[in-house]
Amino acid sequence: MFDHLLSKEALAFREEIQDLVRWVPRKMILEMDQEKITFPKEFLHEAGRRNLMGCRYPKKWGGREMDWVTTCMAMEEVGTLGYIFACVFGVGAELVCDAIVLHGTDAQKEKYVRPLLRGEIFAAECLTEPRGGSDFFGTSTTAEDKGDYFLLNGQKRFIVGAEGADFFLVYARTAADAPSHQALTCFVVDRGPGVETHYRYGLMGCRGGGAGRLVFRDVKVPKENVVGRLNGAYAVFNTMMIPERLGTAAMTLGAARPALAVATRYSARRKAFGQPINQFQGVSFQVAEAVMLLDAGRAMAYATARAVDSGVEMRQVRRLVSQTKKFVTESCQKVARNAMQVMGGIGYTNVFPVERIVRDLGLASIWTGTNEIMAAIIASEWYREYLEASRRPDAREWEGDAQEADAADEKIYE
Repeated sequence: MFDHLLSKEALAFREEIQDLVRWVPRKMILEMDQEKITFPKEFLHEAGRRNLMGCRYPKKWGGREMDWVTTCMAMEEVGTLGYIFACVFGVGAELVCDAIVLHGTDAQKEKYVRPLLRGEIFAAECLTEPRGGSDFFGTSTTAEDKGDYFLLNGQKRFIVGAEGADFFLVYARTAADAPSHQALTCFVVDRGPGVETHYRYGLMGCRGGGAGRLVFRDVKVPKENVVGRLNGAYAVFNTMMIPERLGTAAMTLGAARPALAVATRYSARRKAFGQPINQFQGVSFQVAEAVMLLDAGRAMAYATARAVDSGVEMRQVRRLVSQTKKFVTESCQKVARNAMQVMGGIGYTNVFPVERIVRDLGLASIWTGTNEIMAAIIASEWYREYLEASRRPDAREWEGDAQEADAADEKIYE
């Protein structure tokens, strides 16, 4: 952790988060990976009881009015327990809450945000569908206006909390003939008649978060459960990409930290050829690379958090968040693999937790927008930023700084 990036208030809050981490019993971690616990309600209840969730939000609704830098710190520390702990911690208290706090009514905040942050009820976000993941705006879930309510039909899959959540943030098509970005509406949908959990996945890692498929069959959703404007889900989706992707980066840092710690301790104790194996460059250089990647990823995540806190223009934030999510998740996957390689065969067993961490972090570059989608966003926004800046009257013409810059015949573009 970079203590110098945290305020005194954030450092004190970190002590509270670390105390929660210490409270979690080893048995809970193991039983979630074994899926003896299918959704960690006890953990979320305790986090809520301690007023640790949703620290960015107004005190009026149960938050602590902190900033994004502090939020990243909290997500990183929770992530040290295991990736799935940070997943369930963040899905409700960061993603779903964010949508309702920024776009919802006071009545919605009172009914859903306050008890959720107290750990009394649990929430899930419903984006991905069986026929579409990255193509979010191609959703086929529909909500038909019936006057006093909407009639919701469709399916969502890979939903963390499909089993365990009390309500869901659901995006559905409400304008059949409108362009996709003007055709969706965001709803709060309570678990009840017509809301069915049909399938809980056998996941490679990140087990115990109740991930499954949700089916909505003629679910009556009250008009007052529209989040934001009718056909205005695009605005909700845009703001939620910050907590989804920046939060993912922060918690991935936390989840990778124990792998590095275990490998460092092991390599300082394990001997071969008469000396500790950390004396061999083949080992110590892999640890050094892991340390470097973890610190570089953290620097990027916290710099991006500061940009969000400072009110940087949204399209630039979009690029910063996307590249942070991509870089950090790929770096942390390398950290975990380096840790396993350093430990050799024993690292591939469940005698140490490194194998679980490697499995868990496989999700990091897939969910909340695949890293391929992140690359597409980065490229698009970078070209836009550069070309706009290059048209300014005071922009330096970098191409001119070459010995033969005037060789026009050599500059062929078509």
